[in-house]
Order: sequence, then structure tokens, then C-alpha cells
Amino acid sequence: MPSTPFDPGLAPAFKSLLAERYSCRAYLAEPVARETIDAILQMAQRAASWCNSQPWQVIVTSAAATDRLRQVFDSDEAAADAAFDIAPPSEYRGVYQERRRECGFQLYESVGIARGDREASARQGKENFRFFGAPHVALVTTEALLGTYGALDCGAYVSNFMLAARSFGVASIAQAAVASRSKFLHRWFDIPDDRQVVCGISFGYEDPSHPANRFRTTRATPDQACQWVD
Repeated sequence: MPSTPFDPGLAPAFKSLLAERYSCRAYLAEPVARETIDAILQMAQRAASWCNSQPWQVIVTSAAATDRLRQVFDSDEAAADAAFDIAPPSEYRGVYQERRRECGFQLYESVGIARGDREASARQGKENFRFFGAPHVALVTTEALLGTYGALDCGAYVSNFMLAARSFGVASIAQAAVASRSKFLHRWFDIPDDRQVVCGISFGYEDPSHPANRFRTTRATPDQACQWVD
């Protein structure tokens, strides 16, 4: 038993919060109040990091700023020199490929896209660059010199951000697709060269009527992900 008092309600509350969070792919236009976003940022800032370095810097767009970015981000100009600051996966193999396909097939099925319909799947893919209609984007960057572990710390921040958002009834989705156009983002937001774009987090209030928000991906069991050593 722990030597210090603890709240027995924390674990079930956290379990419920984890179950509530999902990757939202359709949003209402209604913006999130600034005080709510500020509260989310305060909570996300509690993320753990190596030596407490806290390498994340975050650019958050208002609804108006998101619309301006959306209009140009889904364009040939933004896609012209598409590249990641941080190398993406070189290949998905085995169970990782299976999980990736499952997620894609579930999304396409939910919105009525038949397997093999490349035109329709391409249209759906472009929704990534429209932020799925979200009124806000949080663009997460890291200090380049901190390397892999700086990006890892930012991953902890992203998780905290999305869970904090959900605790306020705000939906979100972390998007590597946003980082795929990092060169454009460096120009648009005047991001220094010594910082790397990790990902974007699109967020707002979900559209409950949209079919893309009705499916949920599966999770591996702890036995599949964890090896005990006695």
C-alpha cells in the first residue's frame, strides 16, 4: 500500500477519460473558449520530460487563423515541397501494418468508401490538410539538438494535451500529416530552423452526426505489449 494518502477515485476517473478520448475526424465550426484552451495548455504543461527540459513549443491558432491556414494548407503551394523535419516510419511491417490497415479500412467503411476506390480515398485523405474542419490547431515543435528524446518528450505532451482536452469535452486528433508539410509551416509561422515540427493537433467540438466519429480502433492487450521478468 502507498505510504502517502491518495484519492481512490483517480484511477477510475482516469480510465474513463482514456476510454473517452479518440481521434476525431469531423468537427463543428464552434470555437473553443480561450479560457478553456488556456486550461488545457496549463494541464498539458505537466508532461514529464528528460531532465525537465520541456522541449515543446506550441503554436495555437484561433478559429480565424485556422481558416486562413486551412485555405492555403490544402493547396499545391503547401504541397509543392512537402517534407518532414523528423523522418517518418520507413516501413510498416507485420502487426503494425495490420493495425494501420484496420484503422484505414474502418475509416473508409464508416464514410462509405469502397475498398479500391482510390479517388474517394484520396478525397478523404485531403481532409487531413483541412484539419477535418476543426476550428483550432496546436502545432507542436521541438528543439532540434535534443534529437529523438526531445521528440519523445513532445509525444508525452501531445498525449497530455489530448487527454486534458477531453476532460473539458473537447475532441482532438494528433496529425503527422500536418508535419509532412513542415517547410511550408516554417515559412507560414516563421518557425526557426533550429526547431522541428513534430505534429499538429486539430481540436474543437466533435460533430456527433458525422459517421467518421462513430468507429473506434482496437487496442492490443497488455500481454501482447508487455513482457514480465521475475
